[in-house]
Amino acid sequence: MKETLARNIAIYRKEKGLTQEELAQILGLSFQAVSKWENAQSMPDIALLPELSRTLEVSIDKLLGYTAQDKRITIYEEEYKTQDYYWGTEPNDACYQVLQLMPPTKRLRLLDIGCGEGKDAVFFARNGYEVSAFDVSDAGIEKTRSLAEKTGVHVHVFKADILDYRLDTHYDIIFSSGVLHYIKPEYRKEIFDNYKQFTNENGIHVFNVFVNKPFIAPPPEKEPNAYKWYSGELLTHYHDWLMKDSSEIVFDCNSSGIPHKHAMTNMIAQKITSFS
Repeated sequence: MKETLARNIAIYRKEKGLTQEELAQILGLSFQAVSKWENAQSMPDIALLPELSRTLEVSIDKLLGYTAQDKRITIYEEEYKTQDYYWGTEPNDACYQVLQLMPPTKRLRLLDIGCGEGKDAVFFARNGYEVSAFDVSDAGIEKTRSLAEKTGVHVHVFKADILDYRLDTHYDIIFSSGVLHYIKPEYRKEIFDNYKQFTNENGIHVFNVFVNKPFIAPPPEKEPNAYKWYSGELLTHYHDWLMKDSSEIVFDCNSSGIPHKHAMTNMIAQKITSFS
């Protein structure tokens, strides 16, 4: 918890445009105290948490790393509450690329970021990977568990917000489909640096992201927490990795019942640090 609180204080302080000195002055403390919090050398006194929460305009739960159960972050929370699977149960095409590039001939740990209702996470577990997955939607998490149980596999699934959650254990494969547009631009470098740090040598990241194109109309879904990406932007975070795929596609979509188009960057990058 100390590391989570330290990271979140730094994130939300910077988001408010405050220096450590300015935050300390508001709280009536020395800037060294705030510095120690953000370096996880100490924690704020419990009596300071309400004022810290008000100053940073974020709940105490979120500061401590807990995602509020009653806050609607994704527009799909209600969609996932039906018995039917909103996205179906067929895996994303990129799942088959993972099987080709890193078949589970040995123990391989895989993380599915923003797993939705679990179709991809369950596919990976069914094919022999050791799978962890997270999503911000309670209904999505429950459907992931249910699908895993019906399929007879285990997926370690938990609730987390992509903006707040950081890795502290290593994976061989990190996978994410249709989720990265929820990352605010100012968080992107830190988040991808964290993902890269906690990836094993020769491990891969398999990501896609919707990209903004002037000739494609905005999607009909009004997502309040979605942020624009541009062609090539995702790749800049992986200039030091081996690119296995860096394609861009335009495709038709009917997810909302209204026909529309998306442009998307697909990326597979491999971590290679040795010179052998």
